[in-house]
Amino acid sequence: MAAKFELYKDAKGEFRWRLIAPNGETIAVGEGYKSKSGAQNGIESVKKNAPKAKIEDKTG
Repeated sequence: MAAKFELYKDAKGEFRWRLIAPNGETIAVGEGYKSKSGAQNGIESVKKNAPKAKIEDKTG
């Protein structure tokens, strides 16, 4: 099984997404969006930008 994005509505009626790892664990959650297209744009942004993201260590 590959990782997958789940698109859903929360209790407030906002659209949200979560990224699920192959083992079934949730590894990322998006903010609440007023529209489904907004949430879909959020998913596309993560897909586009995450591979390029650097790690910034602020532990000390």
